[in-house]
Formats: sequence, C-alpha cells, structure tokens
Amino acid sequence: MHRTAASIVIALLLVSTVPAVAQRGQPTPPAPALPAELGTQTGQRIKVTQVASGLVHPWSVAFVDARTMLVTEQPGRLRVVRDGQLLPDPAWVSPPPASAPGAKPVTDLLHFVAVHPQFAQNGLVYLSHPTWRDTMNTIAISRGRFDGTTLRDVKEIFVAEAWETSGNTAGRIFFGPGGMLFMTVGDRDRLCCTGTEDNSLRLKAQALDNHVGKTLRLRDDGTAPPDNPFVGRAGAKPEIYTYGHRNGYGLTVHPQTGEVWQAEIGPLGGDEVNILLPGHNYGWPLVSMGRNYTGSLVSEEPWFRKGMDNPRMFWVPSISPSSLLFYNGDRFKGWKGSLFVGALTTRSLIRVSFNQPSQAERREVLLGDFRQRIRDIVEGPDGNLYVATEGATGGTASDGMVLKIEPIN
Repeated sequence: MHRTAASIVIALLLVSTVPAVAQRGQPTPPAPALPAELGTQTGQRIKVTQVASGLVHPWSVAFVDARTMLVTEQPGRLRVVRDGQLLPDPAWVSPPPASAPGAKPVTDLLHFVAVHPQFAQNGLVYLSHPTWRDTMNTIAISRGRFDGTTLRDVKEIFVAEAWETSGNTAGRIFFGPGGMLFMTVGDRDRLCCTGTEDNSLRLKAQALDNHVGKTLRLRDDGTAPPDNPFVGRAGAKPEIYTYGHRNGYGLTVHPQTGEVWQAEIGPLGGDEVNILLPGHNYGWPLVSMGRNYTGSLVSEEPWFRKGMDNPRMFWVPSISPSSLLFYNGDRFKGWKGSLFVGALTTRSLIRVSFNQPSQAERREVLLGDFRQRIRDIVEGPDGNLYVATEGATGGTASDGMVLKIEPIN
C-alpha cells in the first residue's frame, strides 16, 4: 500500500483530470442536447438520455427492481422513478429537526440510499441523514419497508458519535462483502474554512473513541459485527472499520479482489481513492497531499508516515469525488474492470482504466460537456450506467437529473 518513488511520479503525471473549457474571452459552447451520442477512448460510442428531471440536489440512486429506482433529494425527499417516469409524490419525506438549529430552514435533510441485498424478500431500504440534538448534529441511518410507492415504518437504527454544530457529515452507505453495511462519516471540521489552521477538530479522525473521519462496518440492524477490527478494545468504538479519513463519498467493491475501495474529498487538493483494509489508518490529517484553505500545507509529511496507508490514487488540484463504481459488465467495449469516479468540482464522470499499454492507468473524462456536478453513479439491472447530477451546490433549483448511459452497438 505504501507508495514507492516510481508510483509517486506516475501519480503526479495523472493528478489532474479537468474537462476542456472555453478560453478566456470566448463564449462557452452550449451543452449537448439530450439525448446525445458521444465517442469514447475505446471506440465505444455511447448514448446519454434523460431518465428524470426536475430534481432538487439528487444525491443518491438505488434500484429496487428492473423497473424502479429510488432517488434521494438533499432537502429531504425520497423520490421514485418507475419505467422512466418520476412519480409526483415522494415515497418518504424527512421530518424537520425537532429543535431548530438556526433561523434559516434546514435544507440538508437526506443524503444516501441503499437497498438491502435481500430486498426481494424483506423490502428493506436504508437512508443516511443528519439528525439533531439541540444545536448539535451528526449523521444517522434509518431504515423502512418500501411497498412500491411508499417507504413505511421508518426507524432510526444507528447514530454516529460525531456531534458538532456544523461540518461535513458525509454519510455514504453501501452494502459490501458479507452483506455488511458500510458507512462513511465526515471529519466534522467546522473550522476548516474560517481562515484558521486549527486542526483540533479534524484530529478526531485519528482517535478511536468516536466516529469522526471513519468508515464504519455494521450489520443490517445497525449493530457492530463481532469480527470488526476494534471490537473489545478499550476506548474504541466497535463499529469502526478504518480511520484517518476526511470526507468519504464513494464506496465500491473490486470485482476480482473483493476489496472495498473508498473515495474521499480532500481540502484544497488531496482527493483520494483508498483500498480499505480492516483496522488501517489512512492518515488524515497527519498525512495529506492537500492544502488548508489558507494555502498552507495540511501536513509537514504529505507523502508518507509510518503506520499509515497511502491512497491508491489522488488528485491535485481537486476533482471532489462524489461517488465510485467498478463496472464489471460486458455491454461497453473496453470498459470491463474500469473504475468510474463522479466529480463535483470538474463537473464530469471520470473513467479509470488499469493495466494499459505504456500507461498503468488511463483517465478518461466523460460527460464534461454537460457541465453538471456528478452526484452518484450506479449500474442498473439492464447493465447500463445511471448518473445523478445537479447544476450547482446550494440553493433550491430543481435542475437535478438522472441520466442513462448506454452503448451504441
């Protein structure tokens, strides 16, 4: 896992993946009209069509069957798309916080959705969302039973020990190996953007007595499995699987090794993809390629520190990875085994292909001309790729979409 000098050079050659933009003074060309046909590096032509529109900050997509997908909207609505049509009524609406944290309405109410591996038998759907206690908040998981139109009997089954008045909560949830539910928890660093270099809050990511800056591994009822790496250790939370993370937004499984890969957003630069190994420390904030928002280096040892794992890949400047998917199908020419990374800052979908001639990793920018923030990517039961997008961060614009990517044979 530790980076050699050679791999550092390779990583530096590949650090930035930014879609082409108009030169200064020239007008930006219009985005392609949908549906659109596009070429790719492998020669595979693809068709991009709009499945659903009019969504407000769609963060996450999950299929419950071949006809039906669930989409979370950050303001708190779980939407249903069936047979390519967005149903008018939400399946569930997140209740507002019992104790209002401020004068402004709370718009960060719902993050990610995951479907139980045995959904066909039990109908269980899982949601991650902020939860409040007076002026403090953290990230939690609730689950309910989806009957085809409505999510019923929704109950909170896990609350992260990551309480703060503000700061990133992350909250990606994902069913991984062994049917275990993985969850990312942000570093809750409300001091990061205030012009200070105070790292007292982010250092919680290095402590095992809380869930801040961790990836958790849970059973489907929200409890810790007995084979987690820190079960039984005094002063350690049993739910912790890995630690030393900033703000994780992507989780996927490598189709050959079965390893869980994770993507996290760094500060100014230093976005990472990590291969998660139980009990390992991924360095934040003691090791980071990024800079503070003041411009100074986050760490005096940005490359390596003994006992901490380096990222499998990283980006400087930032792309802000929002999602992660290994594609293991055969529908797309040359895409089997590729890693797809959704990018918020560079408004694109990045395809990483491995073991390429004369280049160990090749990064291809897809959907960049649409200039949409990519929030999530999933593989549908039909073998096509589905992408959730938003036009901007913040605000209440209903400019979010779900797009389908399919091959043109």
